[in-house]
Amino acid sequence: MTQQYAPVAEAANGILDWIRQSIANRSRQVILSLYSALVRPHLEFCVHFWAPQYKKDVDMLKKVQQRATKMMKGLEHLSYEERLRELGLFSLEKRMLRRIFSMCGARLFSVVPSDRTRVNRHKVKLRRFPLNIRKHFSTEGD
Repeated sequence: MTQQYAPVAEAANGILDWIRQSIANRSRQVILSLYSALVRPHLEFCVHFWAPQYKKDVDMLKKVQQRATKMMKGLEHLSYEERLRELGLFSLEKRMLRRIFSMCGARLFSVVPSDRTRVNRHKVKLRRFPLNIRKHFSTEGD
């Protein structure tokens, strides 16, 4: 699977190099907005479908975010987790899990309008699933 992640990490690192060379102001707002707009979409594009299984693939993508947070002025001396907490960002693994859970939640639940006028006007309804799904599968022993 590394062949899918290496070009993504390479492209994101190239954009980070471009930011480092062309932007003189290393303030949090500038670097964070450039990272969020230019680099992070490369890291997150279809990653929830690929679902990196190997630690080396996750680490390859995580190093890009580590480099980006280290570029910010005043955060160089902090650890990676402290930099994320200071900036209010989530780690790459947490973002992937959130995206996967949100996709699963959209399939499991549906929003149903309610007649209530207070607080929330929508109800969440659990969709029904057929219980006889095994009936449609066959094994070689059948």
